[in-house]
Amino acid sequence: MQQLVQLIWQDKKDVLLALLAGTISGLTAVALFAQSGLLISKAALMPPFYVILILTAFLKLFGVTKSASKYAERYISHRVTFKFISIVRMRFFKQLLPQAHVLNNYKSGDLLTRITSDVEMLQNFFLRVLYPPFIALFVFLVTILFTLFFSPWIALLLLIGIVLTSIVIPYVLFRRPYPTGAVEKKELTVQATEYFYGYRELLLHNQLDTQKEGLSALHQAYGTARKKELNQEQTAYLWNQTIALFTSFTVVLVGAYLVSTGQLEGVYLALIVLVSLTVFESAIPLSMAPIFAKHTKKAVDQLEEVTSHQVQDGTIQLRDLAQDIQLNNVSYHYPSATRPALKQITLAIQAGEKIAIIGPSGSGKSTLLQLLMKELRRTDGEFLIGAHPIDAICTHSIYTHLSTMLQHNHFFSGTVKSNLRLAKLDATDEALQTALNQAALDKKLDDPIFEKGGNLSGGEKQRLAFARLLLKESDLWLVDEPFTSLDVQTEKTLFNTLLSQSARKTLLMVTHKLTNLDQFDRIYVMQQGEIVEFGTQEQLLDKKGLYYSMYHKNS
Repeated sequence: MQQLVQLIWQDKKDVLLALLAGTISGLTAVALFAQSGLLISKAALMPPFYVILILTAFLKLFGVTKSASKYAERYISHRVTFKFISIVRMRFFKQLLPQAHVLNNYKSGDLLTRITSDVEMLQNFFLRVLYPPFIALFVFLVTILFTLFFSPWIALLLLIGIVLTSIVIPYVLFRRPYPTGAVEKKELTVQATEYFYGYRELLLHNQLDTQKEGLSALHQAYGTARKKELNQEQTAYLWNQTIALFTSFTVVLVGAYLVSTGQLEGVYLALIVLVSLTVFESAIPLSMAPIFAKHTKKAVDQLEEVTSHQVQDGTIQLRDLAQDIQLNNVSYHYPSATRPALKQITLAIQAGEKIAIIGPSGSGKSTLLQLLMKELRRTDGEFLIGAHPIDAICTHSIYTHLSTMLQHNHFFSGTVKSNLRLAKLDATDEALQTALNQAALDKKLDDPIFEKGGNLSGGEKQRLAFARLLLKESDLWLVDEPFTSLDVQTEKTLFNTLLSQSARKTLLMVTHKLTNLDQFDRIYVMQQGEIVEFGTQEQLLDKKGLYYSMYHKNS
């Protein structure tokens, strides 16, 4: 919360102007009604005409001032809020972008709620939490000092009423925590997002109605929880209004008694009563301040949870990745997983070698590739590129000299050309077309690509990703199941292209298929997160171990 105050205070000129305009608006509202009460009382006594004229002139002055200051207060306070929200949003995204990999730990609906609703919720911090108490304090203070000139008893009554409405009632009603088990908005958003993302699968498996019923029940539960919260807010508002009216009624009784005993001139009674009715208008926003403060704090906590996973990047800039790679007893454990994904992995890759990693599904092959890409950070062991620990190397420096082709590749809405140029921005049309031809993809550069490659088949997606791989001039190629969606002849052609184009590069390929592995310098066989054997294909066949059984099972 302190950081939010500091961010708002960066625009202190507008903040002070908003506070000034709000204070003037509140005071002139009190003065306007006070002047009206005095004018009514004076008029009943038939004073000289110039007295009525002067009082009427002040009445108009207060009316114009109230309207102008109210407009200025709304305009400036909202300008402060919008500027504050823009700063918060930019700071949030700047903190989020360098660590986008942590988004895998959150569901899409949860992220959507945090990025949109939680950021928007912070607009209430100035308008509903920070701003109203200052305005109310100034207006109450001046009003109580003003009423002291007429009667200390009246001032004391107003003070008691103000303390009850602005402090006691809000914090008594809102100090209770939210009910245990109450459905939150993010839960509903998560389930709704899952419903829309998985609509086709739910429809195909005849589970659409079941999921819809669950989502409807969650919506009703959220509506019930929200209704309780609104009832709590209305209760606070009702109590505030009741106390304000009761205070004004008490002021009437005490004022009448003071007039009857000669302690107060009767002409001022209407003035004091109207002042007591008007001053509590500043207390109405305070009844909502605690709940907005609670919402704001919750939003801040949820945003900080996303951006708190700060990972210190390395500073060493590599000139190339034509260097040896060494992993010594490297392990990795996914959060909340029951067993490690990688366990005591030791391997050495010399620059320019062709390495294949094979093993059954779930053996940790893709996880190992993510460690090499620095998408994941090992939980134990030593990882060196050349003579440098990978944590000391700048991630951007690694990606500059790294080409990848993964199982799932993202394609942006645009054209074939725009998607290819992700690999090489300055590539000519001739170079792009050559890459398409090498990837055996019968597409034109200006052909459209839908979001996520929606108009591409699985094989076309793999060939387009392969064209990207060929375009980028890098030293280390990491490929994960590159040609699983292709026919045998096309797979063979592209595999030969892969080996020929990576002749002087380091190639690390993850695969289930055991064909053509005799062309690799070394094969690592993984099982349950461990490397159980390695060597050339000939050596592994001679050992008659796991690779031998897999080879003959697939042959």
